[in-house]
Amino acid sequence: MMTLRESPRFGAALSLESLIEAALAEDLGPGDVTCEWTVPSGAGGEAVIVSKAKGVVAGVEAAAAVFRRFDPDLQVITNRDDGDTVEPGDLVLTVSGSLASILGAERTALNFLGRLSGIATAARRFTDAIAGTGCRVLDTRKTTPGWRALEKAAAAAGGAVNHRAGLFDMVLIKENHIRAAGGIRAALEGAIAPAREAGIEVEIEVTGHDEFEQALAGNDGGDRPDRILLDNMTVEELDRCVRTVSDAPGPRPRLEASGGVTLTTVRRIAETGVDFISAGAITHSAPALDLSLQVRQA
Repeated sequence: MMTLRESPRFGAALSLESLIEAALAEDLGPGDVTCEWTVPSGAGGEAVIVSKAKGVVAGVEAAAAVFRRFDPDLQVITNRDDGDTVEPGDLVLTVSGSLASILGAERTALNFLGRLSGIATAARRFTDAIAGTGCRVLDTRKTTPGWRALEKAAAAAGGAVNHRAGLFDMVLIKENHIRAAGGIRAALEGAIAPAREAGIEVEIEVTGHDEFEQALAGNDGGDRPDRILLDNMTVEELDRCVRTVSDAPGPRPRLEASGGVTLTTVRRIAETGVDFISAGAITHSAPALDLSLQVRQA
């Protein structure tokens, strides 16, 4: 079996700078023909990015970095911080300098800002929906390839708690791992000791109360996972699992509910007493926040 030490490395995660470089290259290509043929050479002015909808902003610094990378002479002022709530008409960012540069960077900046603000807005809606329950909303790894750090930062700006960043910082034993290992106890037997040594948590997914009791029994030595993921269970099943773990002696694994969570269902799920609810929709289905750039001085 390949060990972590022997496993191939794929290099560091993409930086914001590299993402911006790729996005600008994709959009600009050999040149902005519209600005070249319509905007007078040397024309300067000021533009603002405003919100056209109620939401939570995120990615403000990423948008500012787009303008600065496109043209270092542009002057950028951020009028809102990540996590701020905005209403229609609210200023988010102001940029001044070359109008051709402002308009050349416009779409790329708005793509970063709109996408990330949409995620922050979705996260805030989920966290607001369970306010007062003591439960916390988690994001997932269902992110845009290359954008994970940005999208998880946006989810946190909206109030969600970041789950694992990748396959390396937490053990999450899912259905296919259990099958490959030969069962729940075998999977826990293989994972718990090295995870404890590495200082990372172990979580295991179960789909019913029988599997839940197996997970709660732990490995051969009775060591339990740190978390148990209750996948696609009804609220009645969740209630039962919460009661079972509350009555069990010893350290209590934290419980996470997952699977098809919506704004309609999240409150009732939280009221069962689970510790966490993971919602992939925060990242994979969040609509972009509607924002626009408007030239105000030319």
